[in-house]
Amino acid sequence: MKPSKESIAKWCQEYVADLLETPVESVDLDANFDRLGIDSALAVSLLIEVEERYGVELAPEALFENPNLNAVADYLYEHTEQQVAH
Repeated sequence: MKPSKESIAKWCQEYVADLLETPVESVDLDANFDRLGIDSALAVSLLIEVEERYGVELAPEALFENPNLNAVADYLYEHTEQQVAH
C-alpha cells in the first residue's frame, strides 16, 4: 500500500525535529529549509533517510526545487510505488 502524503510529511517532520533536537510541533511543514535551520549536512542526512525509507532517489537539486517539507512529501508521494515497512 502506498503511503499517504500526510504520513510522508509527518515522518519528514518527525525526522527533521529529531535532527534539530526540537519539538515536532515547532517544525513548520511549509517553512523553507533555511528558515528551519536545515543546512547542507542535515539536508544530505534527510536525503539518505528518504532513499532508505521510501526507496525513492531524491537528488540534492530536488531540495532546491522542493524547499519545504510539504513539497518534499508531495515529491515523494508522486514517486513512491509502494509502502516500505520500517
